[in-house]
Amino acid sequence: MTTSLRRGLRPVTESTRVSTAEVFFDLVFVFAFLQVTTLMIAEDNDLGVLHGLLVLSLLWWSWSLFAWLGNRVRANYGIARLTLLATTPVMFVLAVTTREAFQDSPGGIDTPLWFVGCYLAVRCCYLILRRYSSPQLRARHVLALTVPPVVAAGLLTGAALLPRTALPTDRMLAAQVLLWVLAGIVDYVAGQALPLPPRMIFSARHWTERHNLIVIAALGEVLIAVGIAGSQLTNSIGLLTASALAVVVAGALEWIYIDLSTLVGEHALRAAPPAERVALARDCYSFLHLPMIAGIMLLALGFKHMPSLVGEADTYTGGQPLDHTGRYALYGGVVTFLLAHATFQWRLSRTCRNLIWPRLVAAATLLALLPATAGIPALRALAWLALVCLATAVTEYLVSRSERRRLRRALVDEHEASCPHGPGRAVS
Repeated sequence: MTTSLRRGLRPVTESTRVSTAEVFFDLVFVFAFLQVTTLMIAEDNDLGVLHGLLVLSLLWWSWSLFAWLGNRVRANYGIARLTLLATTPVMFVLAVTTREAFQDSPGGIDTPLWFVGCYLAVRCCYLILRRYSSPQLRARHVLALTVPPVVAAGLLTGAALLPRTALPTDRMLAAQVLLWVLAGIVDYVAGQALPLPPRMIFSARHWTERHNLIVIAALGEVLIAVGIAGSQLTNSIGLLTASALAVVVAGALEWIYIDLSTLVGEHALRAAPPAERVALARDCYSFLHLPMIAGIMLLALGFKHMPSLVGEADTYTGGQPLDHTGRYALYGGVVTFLLAHATFQWRLSRTCRNLIWPRLVAAATLLALLPATAGIPALRALAWLALVCLATAVTEYLVSRSERRRLRRALVDEHEASCPHGPGRAVS
């Protein structure tokens, strides 16, 4: 599929790969994910977790819009590259402000309003490039692209100003959450209901690869969280054991996501007609990847509550249990990831649905184990989690061996057929 573009832009083709400009842009989200978990741990209560997830939802949608745009015009060329490079520092400042997106700390700038301003600036950068790359857009399309972020920014501004009112603290906090939820609804739901211009997925390979990388970035935040949490402690058996088990959990989730699902995703998008291809990309990637990322962020939060990672080496004992937040974040985060991934697999393809049951069994097992983690040592609870994740990854590998080989052969043939420069020489 091709499209007519204005001067200074190049179209994405089926053989296009993720560019270095996009990878550099996505590096900002490694830091943004870290800031989300920092916000959760700083408030240290259930409301802080909710605040972090609300911030994540707005960050995700901003990233997702650029993922759609990057599948239309090549991000490593001309005006698209300049726009992406100009957006990157704004996005980074947006990430910096997330820790105080709800409540400004004494002194310094008014951070909640800066968050709103950076959010609106990122969306303006997207709108400028979207408008320039789509000369066929009509006035109603431009209006439909503009209204949701402007209304959402207005709601977020109201939430930022609420601490200055005379409302009681509990009502003020509830009103803030309500305004943020409404902003998310406007951005996600209203943005889909309005008469948007037709979308297309020009490269299934680029689309799936871009989402693979952002999931890897989120899992990288888990490892960073573990490293930072234990960086100020003296090495101990508890610290080393928790660190190793954390890598096992993150590695198992990476295997579950990457091993076959990425092959199924690319193959399903390639085989689908244009309209169904867009629907699959929207449902399976733009929407269902958000709870996957949220689950990974909760997992990172859980590791920041591990006694052997955050306690003093001279006071830590192997018998210390996880606290309430740590238990639900660790186990609930993985359960959220597995359930979202099972739904992703179900929506994506009628084939390979045999991979759904290991994920559902693993999620049910973790939910059954959760009450038992209340009084047991934290390392034992983490070991149970690692064992379930590892068993799930191994089970999926054994169940899907023949399907994996078939899909790999099919995708190699499709890549070679779509590459205009011959086998093995795809254009990036």
